[in-house]
Amino acid sequence: MRAPWIAALGATLLMQVIASFMAQSLPVVAPLLTESLDLAAESIGNLSALNALGTVLFLAFGGPFLARLGPVRMLQAGAALSALGLLALDIGTVPALAFAALLLGIGYGPSPPAGSRILAATAPPQHRSLIFSVKQAGAPLGGVLAGLITAPIASAFGWGTALIVCAATALVAAASIQGLRQELDAERDRTRSVSLASVFSRGTLAAPFTALRVAPAILPLTWLAISFAIVQGCLFTFTVTWLVETRGLSLVQAGSAFAAMQGSGVVARIVLGWLADRTGRPVVNLLVQGLVASGAVLLLAAMPAAPSLALAATLSGLAGFVAASWNGVYMAEVARLSPRDRVSDATSGSTLLTFLGYVAGPALYGVIVTLSGGWVVPMIAIAAQLAVVTLLVAPSLLRASR
Repeated sequence: MRAPWIAALGATLLMQVIASFMAQSLPVVAPLLTESLDLAAESIGNLSALNALGTVLFLAFGGPFLARLGPVRMLQAGAALSALGLLALDIGTVPALAFAALLLGIGYGPSPPAGSRILAATAPPQHRSLIFSVKQAGAPLGGVLAGLITAPIASAFGWGTALIVCAATALVAAASIQGLRQELDAERDRTRSVSLASVFSRGTLAAPFTALRVAPAILPLTWLAISFAIVQGCLFTFTVTWLVETRGLSLVQAGSAFAAMQGSGVVARIVLGWLADRTGRPVVNLLVQGLVASGAVLLLAAMPAAPSLALAATLSGLAGFVAASWNGVYMAEVARLSPRDRVSDATSGSTLLTFLGYVAGPALYGVIVTLSGGWVVPMIAIAAQLAVVTLLVAPSLLRASR
């Protein structure tokens, strides 16, 4: 008989892959999508911000649904909402595009708190960072699938067909975890109200934020996560468009470089999660990673025009390895620091603030592209802010890690 944590990890990993696959398919088809709707290429930053805003809305108000329905059911519901969002894109209008981006974000929302609740209850403590990191490796793995599957289908058959394939895949995955619901949703509160008054009450909104005070290290850890999120959100949103528009790569070539960025993040999340368990000081690892990631983004910004695919993939992969692999260690630390009955709330509160980085980062990046007339200045800006924030939060995190 399999250990319960293996089944739990398998389910959360699968749904993380699917959630990311759908969310990352939007920026992958962005060059075709924006062209067909006669939008500026950098407008994809606004769509990415709407996507992240949708996730923020769920994290702020989705607590009652998670408590009432349980984490497995909410992962299934999130996949269904994201599939609906992708199908809405086929309407082919700007309002439909905005609605789809927002709905994709809401659909992604259950993944952090539901996954953390499942794994916090099942993961062996000595392997906590590794197990959370394996689950979070599903995020860049979903991006790999978006680069290797969505981009070629969109090029060959159109972006509408590609998004229909993504939506169908999500629904199949949601159905496949139904067998685990009885066990993993056993602690759900069937009496919890999900009325509009309850969902939008002051108490519902306050719960994730009050949970940030359950341990002194959670707030500075969240600031570091926000800074990482700004970098990761901008890289994931603009890399394909940047490579196509300014570096002369085809959509398929840019999709391959994007897949390298995501794929290296898959490997890095597992390796760095394992390393965090071995060193026993995960926050120190995150601080070092913040400084290294800042340098990797600067290297990516220095990529020459008309690069070979090998160079584009290498620099993209390096950036992905260090700038998109922090999530699992960070979420494991939030779960470790929180009482078991507050894991969902603390994860929601910290992740909600972190997703503000995903909202603000791409939106500001697009503005800086327009104001500066190029793509280098915003890349330098996101690298610099990560280095500065890392140095600012280091003293408090180092004190908490002793």
